[in-house]
Amino acid sequence: MMTGGETFREAWIAGVRKHFPGEPKPSYVAPWDDTPDWERASAAAVYEQVALLIRQGGTDKLSREQKGRFVALCWIAQIYRHIPDPKPAYVADWEQLPEWQQETDADIFDHIAVTSG
Repeated sequence: MMTGGETFREAWIAGVRKHFPGEPKPSYVAPWDDTPDWERASAAAVYEQVALLIRQGGTDKLSREQKGRFVALCWIAQIYRHIPDPKPAYVADWEQLPEWQQETDADIFDHIAVTSG
């Protein structure tokens, strides 16, 4: 059985493969075992935050964009937790994210909703 972090990473890779224009960077689609420790910890933490929100209820009323924004905000918090001086692109607000990343974040929320039950 996969951990929450692995489930998050699986959804990220699927979203990148579906939405990224062209060939993604190898680090975007690296398997779980090749993912840095900080990124694994972040994936696990964001999975838990999303799963908790879903368990509390009401998320079926969120728009696709709101779901994606929640994932993105949780991820930004993890970036600041693990990287002392992150690149601006790592902590960009929703409006600054490329469309492929917005779509991937929304897909992640939906994937967690299906798999966390």
